Amino acid sequence: MPGPARRTVLAAGGGLALGAAVAGGAVALTRDGDATTPVADSGAAVPFHGAHQAGIATAVQDRLHFAAFDVTTDDREKLVKLLKEWTRAAERMTAGREVGEGAYGGLPEAPPDDTGEALGLRPSRLTLTIGFGPSLFDGRFGLKDRRPGDLVELPRFPGDNLDPARSGGDLCVQACADDPQVAVHAIRNLARIGFGTVAVRWSQLGFGKTSSTTPDAQTPRNLFGFKDGTRNVSGNDDAALDRHVWVGPGEATGGASWLAGGSYLVARRIRMNVETWDRTPLAEQEDIFGRDKKEGAAVGKAKEHDEPFLKALKPDSHVRLAHPDSNGGATLLRRGYSFTDGTDGLGRLDAGLFFLAYQKDVRAGFVRVQTALAKSDALNEYIQHVGSAVFAVPPGVRDADDWWGRALFS
Repeated sequence: MPGPARRTVLAAGGGLALGAAVAGGAVALTRDGDATTPVADSGAAVPFHGAHQAGIATAVQDRLHFAAFDVTTDDREKLVKLLKEWTRAAERMTAGREVGEGAYGGLPEAPPDDTGEALGLRPSRLTLTIGFGPSLFDGRFGLKDRRPGDLVELPRFPGDNLDPARSGGDLCVQACADDPQVAVHAIRNLARIGFGTVAVRWSQLGFGKTSSTTPDAQTPRNLFGFKDGTRNVSGNDDAALDRHVWVGPGEATGGASWLAGGSYLVARRIRMNVETWDRTPLAEQEDIFGRDKKEGAAVGKAKEHDEPFLKALKPDSHVRLAHPDSNGGATLLRRGYSFTDGTDGLGRLDAGLFFLAYQKDVRAGFVRVQTALAKSDALNEYIQHVGSAVFAVPPGVRDADDWWGRALFS
C-alpha cells in the first residue's frame, strides 16, 4: 500500500488515518478501510506533542541519525529563538511536511527553507528528541542554578579510550526513522537552521536496532550475532516507565523542576572488535554472553525471555553482570543501534554499537551498571568505549504554543 507524500496532511477522514495513537507511538495503529496495520510497518507519522518526548518509549525505528551540537553564541535570546524555530521545524518534519515554505516555489534569489531530499517520502515514523548537556549550564545563558543535580559528568571507567571529538555537547538531537534519508534530512535541516547559533560537534549514523521497546517482539541482534537486552523496558508499561525512566514531579534535584516528565540520556560509542570475535569458538561466545546464540535464551533456559538463573551463569558473563538483580534493581531503557564507519586504516572494520540508554537517575542507572561491567565483564576483551555523552532530556512539547526547553528558559 503506497504511503502519503510528505506534503500530504494526515487527517482522520483521509485514506490513511491514525486509528489508535498514543504519545510516542509505542502502540499506534493505522487504518485503511477495514485493514489495521501496526504503526511500525506503516510509514505513518508518530505524534510530536505529548507529556513526554517521542523517541524514548516509542517503538524503536530501524535507523538513527544522532547529532551533538556546540552552542556558538553567548546570546541567550538567540538560543531561545533557535529552540523555538527547531520546535516548529520538528513539528512539520515528524508530520511528513517540509520545513517553512518548502523546498521550492519561493524566491529564486534566496535559499529554500527545506533542503528537499525527503520530498515524496513517507513520514517513516520520524521522531526527534532533544537533550541538554552539562556544558549548557556553564553560566553563558544564566542557567547555572537550573542545572539538575543528577546531570553529572560520567566517571572514567576502566578500559575507556574516549575521543573528545566524539564526546560531550551542549545539545543533542536524536532522529529515529524507518527510512535513513528521512532521519538524515531532519538533522541536516536543524543544523542548517542553527547556522550561526550552533555547530555540529559530532554525529553518528546507526542501522539495525539492537534494542526493542516492544518486548513481545523478537529481540534484535547486535553485530556479534547475539540478542541482548531482552529485559528492556516496555514502551507501553506505564508503571515501569514511571519507575525507571521518567523524572516525576518533585524528583528533579537542584533547581530542575523544569525536568519533570523528562529523563536522562547516556550515549556511548562502543567499538566492537569483530575480527577477533569472529575467530572465537561458539561455546566461548555463548559463555561470554551467558546466552545461546540461536534462541537467545540464558544458560539452562529454553526461550529468550525466560528469567535467567544467574548463579548458573559464569560470574563474568555479560547477562549476569548487567542483570538488574546484580545491580540493586538498576534498569535502563535502551535504544541502541549498530554502526559501521568504514575501516580503521589497518584493514579492520570501524564497527560497533551506538548505545543509547534512558533513565531517571544516571548514577543509580548507567553508572552503577557500567561500573560492574567495566570491572569484570568477559566481553571487555572484544569491545572498547570510544565516545561518551550525557544529557538531560526535557519533557514533551504539549501543544503548538509550547517549544523545546520552554520551562528551562522561563
